[in-house]
This record gives sequence, structure tokens and C-alpha cells, in this order.
Amino acid sequence: MAQIFNRSMNPLGRIVILGLPLIFAGTALGLAAFYRSGYATGMNEVIEQPIPFSHQHHVKDLGIDCRYCHNSIETSSYAGIPPTKICMNCHQQIWTGAELLEPVRQSFKLDKPIVWKKVHNLPDYAYFNHSIHIGKGVGCVECHGQVNEMPLVFQSKTLLMEWCVKCHREPDSRLRPREEVFNMTWKPSNKTINPKTGEFYPTDPAELAKLLKQNHGIRDAMTLTSCSMCHR
Repeated sequence: MAQIFNRSMNPLGRIVILGLPLIFAGTALGLAAFYRSGYATGMNEVIEQPIPFSHQHHVKDLGIDCRYCHNSIETSSYAGIPPTKICMNCHQQIWTGAELLEPVRQSFKLDKPIVWKKVHNLPDYAYFNHSIHIGKGVGCVECHGQVNEMPLVFQSKTLLMEWCVKCHREPDSRLRPREEVFNMTWKPSNKTINPKTGEFYPTDPAELAKLLKQNHGIRDAMTLTSCSMCHR
């Protein structure tokens, strides 16, 4: 039988045989990197808002508690967007003529809400309840990052399923006393008094996690990673 391919094609054949797996592997790695990138997840992206509200100024500089604006966060699955009236509680008295706050004054005058753009977006098929996480001692900073350091708020975590599942598998380091959930600078090494006993919580991370898991009724990892936990 006559030879179909010339012997000079042998090197090309070797290149194809060896190169295709490398191309496929490189493509897979590239897609995985893109999937986790800020471009795909929105992480670290600053979204332009109707008013450049600074959490750094209000939380860090002025010491305003998260619950003053997000007042449904302890009882609702939704953190809540503050109505304009909340803003005007202060700005009827301070910065009353600031051009920057004209949209706020107009919103209040016309009784028309400010249309804020959502920063942390989860897929519709993923169920997330703020009140449950707060009740279990998960601090705001675990999901939202150091909001108190953000002049303009942005999504500091990927919010990918693997990120959520990792926390559900190993919640120990994310837990804190309920009294410290809204404290943006709290650390396990801080001396914190348990209001029920009047004693200090242990500062050893392992001991503290064990106590908090018991106090907060944290379920086992198998239950926390069940599909129905987030997909309902």
C-alpha cells in the first residue's frame, strides 16, 4: 500500500499529538482564571452611584452603626436600603446647602426614592438571609470586607459558590460574639465580655470557635453544605 503522508509530516504529527493536550489544558486554566477574575465576578469594581456615598466617612470617621441605615438587617433576609428620610435626619441640619447632596434633598422633597445601584449581586437561584448569618455570629466584614475603609463601596469578595461553600465547611474562623457582629475592627484576640456570664470570652481562636459554635447553634458541615441550604 502506498504511503499516504510523506515522512516529512512526522514532526508535524508529533507537534499536534503533544500540542493538543497542552492547548486544551491552557484553555481550561484560562477559563478557570477568567471565571474567578474581577471582570467576571465584579470583585473590586466600583459602581457609580447617584450620590458618591462614603462608608469610610460615615462608619469610620463618624462612627455610625451599620444598623442605623440598614435597620432591617437583624430581622430580615434583606439588609435594606435606607430611605431618604434616614439621610435627612442628619442632613436637614448639616451640609444643608451642599451641591453634592442636591439629589438627596430633591428625593426628600418629591417623596421619590433614590435609585441606588446594587453592588453585591447574587444569582436568583441562590438564597441568602442576612438575619440568619448575623444571628449565627458572622460579622459584616466577612462578606462585605472592610467597608469602613471604603470611600466608595465595592464588592470585596468573589461571591462564587466555592467561596460560600468554603465558609460553610469551615465556619470557625468567621464566627464572633453576636455583640461584635457590627464591629468592623474586632479580632478574636480582643478581650470581649460575654453579657450572659459577665466573663471574658476566650482569646484563643480554637477555644473561642468551639464556644461560639455551641452558643450560636452552628450546624455540622454536612448540613451547612447541603444543596437545599442555599438553593430552594
